[in-house]
Amino acid sequence: MSSEKPAIDVVAPGSESDSGVGPAPAPKAGRGFSRWLLLVGAIIALDFAAFNLFPPSPKDAPGEPCAFPACFIESSLEFPAPATVIDFAPDSAPGASALVTFHPSISSTLLTMWIVMILVVVGAFLMTRGGKLIPGRAQNLFEWFYEFLSDFGMGLAGPKARPYIPIFVGAFLLIVFDNWIGLVPPVGKVEFLRAPSSDVNITIGMALVSFSIFQGEGFRRLGVRGYLGKFFPIYEFRNGIGAGIIAMFVGLIELMLEFVKPVTLSMRLFGNIYGGEVALGVMTGLTIAFVPVALILLEVMLNAIQALIFSVLTLMFIVLAIESHHEDEGHVAEEVLEAAGATPPHGLQPAN
Repeated sequence: MSSEKPAIDVVAPGSESDSGVGPAPAPKAGRGFSRWLLLVGAIIALDFAAFNLFPPSPKDAPGEPCAFPACFIESSLEFPAPATVIDFAPDSAPGASALVTFHPSISSTLLTMWIVMILVVVGAFLMTRGGKLIPGRAQNLFEWFYEFLSDFGMGLAGPKARPYIPIFVGAFLLIVFDNWIGLVPPVGKVEFLRAPSSDVNITIGMALVSFSIFQGEGFRRLGVRGYLGKFFPIYEFRNGIGAGIIAMFVGLIELMLEFVKPVTLSMRLFGNIYGGEVALGVMTGLTIAFVPVALILLEVMLNAIQALIFSVLTLMFIVLAIESHHEDEGHVAEEVLEAAGATPPHGLQPAN
């Protein structure tokens, strides 16, 4: 028998073997930096194109020459009240200084919001149509994004938030694109297009929708008596007059805070988006392109954060609304046990 051992070919790192299989080439270090340079160059080119296609002009004399820098700044600023695209009652039109208006018309912010809604719905449909077990890139991206937000919302609000994750994701998508659309010319450069979130009428409307959802869910899950019992805990008088008075006082404070929620939701979103547009408009009017590049990147991040805050607060308010207090705490647990097919313990049996 031969004592020879089989020869082992040693392949040096970075070299290919005889089979033609070798380590993957290392990515180029400058590729990511060059992409950022291309992005910055594209933003500057877009700013210059918007400046040439829609040059600044005085508000009261469109098309006339504009003096630098005062006129450049004034032409870049937008008043809180949006422009009216279609007026259904021109005889009773509100003044330009009105912040919150009740007037039958289609404003520039409402028109832009409808455009954003169409783009979001069509984009989601195209990314998920013909869903496959092995998804393509578009479906995979949408599923990853939905699962990421779902895990994030469940981590914050707990298992009770599961039925309301679609509301959370939908609110985030609508608001983040409402915010971002204001950073893309010609939105803000032409009169009939403007970021929806920079109009307090739009943000109040979205906050009222959220308010209606979590109030409706509170009544649906707890019932009229159970939900109103959170704010008017009359049963606490069984523990004494003092305990009842304190409980009623705390309940009235919570009731007032319920009506503060839509105000805080709407004003926070409006203030941040409108303030960012003012700052971006001033810097763009003074420097045309170069400095606003960094400001646009900052606004992209801040606008996404504001959308996340609005949607997270909506989800948390819903979960808080369906939580019962004291004697009514058994109703939610009772529903969970019934759904699981179990018999509620004696302490959770409904009273006759």
